[in-house]
Amino acid sequence: MDFGGQTAVRDVGFDLFGGETVGLVGESGSGKSTLARAVLRLLQPARGSVEFMGADMGGSAAVLRAQRRNLQIVFQDPLASLNPRMSAGEAVAEPLKIFEPLLSAAVRREKVAAMLDRVGLSGGVAGRYPHEFSGGQCQRIAIARAMVLNPKLLICDEAVSSLDVSIQGQIVNLLLDLQREFAMAMLFISHNLAVVRHLSHRVMVMYSGRLVEISSGDALFAAPRHPYTRALLAAIPRLPATVGGESSPAPIETAETANGAGCAFRNRCPFALPLCASSEPPLAEVAAGHSVACHRSHEMLYPLS
Repeated sequence: MDFGGQTAVRDVGFDLFGGETVGLVGESGSGKSTLARAVLRLLQPARGSVEFMGADMGGSAAVLRAQRRNLQIVFQDPLASLNPRMSAGEAVAEPLKIFEPLLSAAVRREKVAAMLDRVGLSGGVAGRYPHEFSGGQCQRIAIARAMVLNPKLLICDEAVSSLDVSIQGQIVNLLLDLQREFAMAMLFISHNLAVVRHLSHRVMVMYSGRLVEISSGDALFAAPRHPYTRALLAAIPRLPATVGGESSPAPIETAETANGAGCAFRNRCPFALPLCASSEPPLAEVAAGHSVACHRSHEMLYPLS
């Protein structure tokens, strides 16, 4: 993805399987949201391709439209993502009107009421408008809108970061329940590493537009192999672990541009070598299911203290 001559996301490749939750972490500006929008084809990549269930999402408009119902997203700000002129019921019903136009009004109302109830809101709220709800309730409406079509992939782009800590855990557990119930894949983007650890089967770490580490959640949090991942995890305050209760790590500093030779993290890396300035390390497997983009990943075998 290129913006104004700068590359925002590059050399990113990964698979996402049905029923799997993959966490995507990295500091602000690392390209996480841009990647999510490219997967959904809300942004047109300058290069590369996105395949979903065997279909090339960059193909014809008809192919893309046919897959739209299977690809849904929940955004960070629930109030901004809901139309203030549409009631909760209308917001959840809109996808059904678009993709299942032959449904009768009565059946559509039943589906809307059932989905609102499934996310913890009684059907009686269908006539109320976004400004009448709390932030957590608005996010439940946004989730209901995304789930009413039974998607195969749900992308959550900082879906809990704008909510009170007391509400974050409830929304995370709701997403986990829905993910298991509908056997859908979920890409969960977040700064909150405690939340990512709680719900992710695998975790991808992004820095300056590239994936620098991919691993199972257990392996990555126990013994990360990229210096940037280690810095992120070391920045987590050591507080009693509660779902959604740990603070997000403080940013180390602003990420560098993705353009240029060598490793983008080299000027911030305590392990940098002269090689790091001249050669960009490829994302390579260092253990089964564990890939790292670092020239010294073979030396990063010790766990975090």
